[in-house]
Amino acid sequence: MKLSHFQFDLPKELLAEYPAENRDEARLMVIDRKKQTIEHKMFKDVIDYFDEGDVLILNNTKVFPARLYGNKEKTGARIEVFLLRELNSEQRLWDVLVDPARKIRIGNKLYFGDDDSLVAEVIDNTTSRGRTLRFLYDGSYEEFRNKLTELGETPIPKYISRDVTPEDAERYQTIYAKEEGSVAAPTAGLHFSKHLLKKLEIKGINFAEVTLHVGLGTFNPVEVEDLSKHKMDSEELKITQGACDIVNAAKAKRKRICCVGTTSMRAVESSVSSQNTLNPFDGWTNKFVFPPHDFAIPTCMITNFHTPKSTLLMMISAFCGHDLMKRAYAEAIEEKYKFYSYGDAMLIL
Repeated sequence: MKLSHFQFDLPKELLAEYPAENRDEARLMVIDRKKQTIEHKMFKDVIDYFDEGDVLILNNTKVFPARLYGNKEKTGARIEVFLLRELNSEQRLWDVLVDPARKIRIGNKLYFGDDDSLVAEVIDNTTSRGRTLRFLYDGSYEEFRNKLTELGETPIPKYISRDVTPEDAERYQTIYAKEEGSVAAPTAGLHFSKHLLKKLEIKGINFAEVTLHVGLGTFNPVEVEDLSKHKMDSEELKITQGACDIVNAAKAKRKRICCVGTTSMRAVESSVSSQNTLNPFDGWTNKFVFPPHDFAIPTCMITNFHTPKSTLLMMISAFCGHDLMKRAYAEAIEEKYKFYSYGDAMLIL
């Protein structure tokens, strides 16, 4: 498979600017790989496809308010700082992106908040846009983290041209988010409401939680025609023994195992035993799933509609089958499904 196989024309108006009014009332396209059929449903109908003993694998990562706006010393220029990951909690070192990058050099100081209560110094240039910042703050670590939360805003994707609203802080977060550490939401999970999760639980469906902290690498464009040459950024992953037990028990009974989102899929496919069961994991993964790929864990998946040439689309192609995926996407565009983070959903059986 080549990069050019994943190009298609996506009308700009199909990029979702706002979430559906109710989480579980987005549209749902259901694709059956065996029957090669495509159906159109509402997301809450997803319950009809699962039975007692089936498992949903959820990514319980929590998005933190990663986007800050500061002012450069002397010039006062407004600089956007996007927190990527904490490098050292004691020294308050962070790996960040800055915009506009050309204005920021080693030694520059940035001031945040109306009262300049938080200051950062640029101590390293790692890439053309990336920097390492050392935050200078007198309080305890807990107070420092609270300050970041207070000054930061929800990092909704850049393609959304409107301002961030208070609603985004809640809606750009799954209702089962627990472990803080992502700079982007695992968006397939945004469609689950408390009511729908409860109904699934009553029906006897089990939930296995994994934690994959989503970085911006997920959205980095692929710039090589030969997909095997593309390198994914590493993301922090944790899979507990308890989650493995739930998944492996269902696998032994030939139950349906559904990954909710590409992040859950990447998580479980990063930690497969030689017997094709799920192993515990605590570390970093740079797993890139693209065709052809033999999936060891999931029998189905829930995902959103992805943009052309994205690594996420490549994973869907590997799972769905390339021709069926292309047919589904053509139909999604014709039927005006909404794409990307706040968009509609797809269930691939």
